[in-house]
Amino acid sequence: MLRARLAFLLVTLASLAVISPAAAAPRADDPGLAATGEVLVGYTDASSEGARDRAAGRVSPVAVEKVARGRGRGGPVELLELPGGVSNSDAIAALGSDPAVAYAEPNWIVRKAVTSNDPYFTNGSLWGMGGGFGSQASTAWGSGHTGSSSVYVGVIDEGIQYSHPDLDGNVANPGETVNGLDDDGNGYVDDRYGWDFANGDNTVYDGGSRGRLDDHGTHVSGTIGGEGGNGTGVAGVNWDVGLLSGKFLGRNGGTTADAVRAVDYFTTLKQRGLPIVATNNSWGGGGYSQALYDAIARANAADILFVAAAGNSGTNNDTTASYPSNYELPNVIAVAAIDRNGALASFSQYGRTTVDLGAPGVGVWSTTAFSNYSSSNGTSMATPHVTGAAALYKASNPTATALQVKEAILGAATPTSSLTGKTVTGGRLNAGGF
Repeated sequence: MLRARLAFLLVTLASLAVISPAAAAPRADDPGLAATGEVLVGYTDASSEGARDRAAGRVSPVAVEKVARGRGRGGPVELLELPGGVSNSDAIAALGSDPAVAYAEPNWIVRKAVTSNDPYFTNGSLWGMGGGFGSQASTAWGSGHTGSSSVYVGVIDEGIQYSHPDLDGNVANPGETVNGLDDDGNGYVDDRYGWDFANGDNTVYDGGSRGRLDDHGTHVSGTIGGEGGNGTGVAGVNWDVGLLSGKFLGRNGGTTADAVRAVDYFTTLKQRGLPIVATNNSWGGGGYSQALYDAIARANAADILFVAAAGNSGTNNDTTASYPSNYELPNVIAVAAIDRNGALASFSQYGRTTVDLGAPGVGVWSTTAFSNYSSSNGTSMATPHVTGAAALYKASNPTATALQVKEAILGAATPTSSLTGKTVTGGRLNAGGF
């Protein structure tokens, strides 16, 4: 299976420092940045099926997968598996010359934006939820704002251990039961907890009884919506919230094609009535992708925020773009990481015009696989604090649009010296200030 093979492609940390579309071609054949022998093709809105087949025939693909159907922004998108001896760059050039093709691009490899500590267990370590340089979520809790089970967040990441004792009441698709049928009519059978786009099935938790697979997705989920007030483990920004998994990252990363599928999955759920306020995107890498840009634009049209990690290379995103956080779309919120003393984390990427605000991202405790808890560092950890704040605001302001939620979050940011000139707001998250 094409997707199963992609799960084993290796991604390097250097992939977080990315390139412009104009510079993409020389990098398309780098196996550390793009899936070898695969290209994404976006067709024009007006292209016929025959014209699309003719265009694809220019590279004689051995397999073709639909990635996006072309409803809304952009035409249909396909993933082509190339025959042996055809390079990505040659295929992109051949496809790009066909009038039915809007763009052809590499199937970029992406990775989670995290740097893990050795796990340790102790009490009183949730500084990111408290005062000082924390998110001020505890202030919101003290005012009776602990979230709502009628607000949903999509976690585009690794999978989620939905049976974790601090998550088991918050992870579920209310329109789906496990009965062999597609109850909610979204094209996915038994997606009770979401969908695994890396493996093409509904098993979003592959951590096993003692494995560490899906640690990352479970960790960010606990920050967004770990069950609070239950005397167990941690509390998320929201004690009550609906979480769903759009799993596309495996042990060695994921691909643009599966990221597009995951984004569109949540857009479709929203269009079918599930009140999704935001997706959390604690990952990055590869180069600019028109296919992913268009998918995020479709999410924007569906009134869904796209909250993204700024990256962990310590570089300036104003000068070296980092995707997906650098996509210039109104629903994107880009997040840097700060430590408990308010300093910009040494690894955190930043950008006066491209990164919106900072949030706790060093020594962050949360849920992990096999019903555990651990502490991690990364813009991956900062991002779900902001996504959680979006859900928290939506719970108290149910008629607010996605852009109004974004404006509230950025407008309430607390000025922070380490972020002055380094972020759009010059401040850090203040979930108790809106």
